[in-house]
Amino acid sequence: MAVLMASAVVAQAEPTPGSLFLATNSTDNASISGLFVGRERGLFADRPAVTPIFSNEPILGLHGRDVEMIRDLIQEAESRADGYDAIQNGALIRPKNKPSHMTLEEIFAWIDRTPGQPHAIGRYQFIPDTLRRLVIKAGLKPSQRFSPSVQDRLANILLAEAGLHHFRAGTLDRQSFMNNLAKIWAGLPNSSGKSHYHDYAGNRASISWARFDSVMERISPDHG
Repeated sequence: MAVLMASAVVAQAEPTPGSLFLATNSTDNASISGLFVGRERGLFADRPAVTPIFSNEPILGLHGRDVEMIRDLIQEAESRADGYDAIQNGALIRPKNKPSHMTLEEIFAWIDRTPGQPHAIGRYQFIPDTLRRLVIKAGLKPSQRFSPSVQDRLANILLAEAGLHHFRAGTLDRQSFMNNLAKIWAGLPNSSGKSHYHDYAGNRASISWARFDSVMERISPDHG
């Protein structure tokens, strides 16, 4: 539920008082497919933080059929039919509006008002810490809507951090790139066929390695 969400998290500088992006003490979950990770902090605690593999990659100009196919596959593994309006199933107190109709400020206000439950949200099941980091990295304003285009833009940053540019250039092999993606989105399997977070409080991949690989093979530089 990237997020999973699942999702990569890096340390940030101390935010200014009253900042929209102040960390909360909530125990958030990562993914609709990631299920209930982190029982040691309660049923809905985050899974372990993942540092971006490639943290300084360009984040502009990420587009193309390959990106669309990967994002579609992430939806299949993470948010299914709800897509851009998905909210982690364990969230008992849900936002009043659909996520794609809310501003970023409204989403973070909902997160801060509802500690102790999972908050993975949107097509890519961003968890709060990851969402805050990506919003800052993308230079988005609190008043911006969590629209499909914004969600795609934030997901593209995670794809770049997983090594998309290197995969496209042929300097990162398909399996390694897939394993990097599986570290971000718990619903994706790694090369073992299981979620990177398999059995971490009941976590499971929601698609097979064969399914994952069949899509990735079609966009691999080695296959046109």
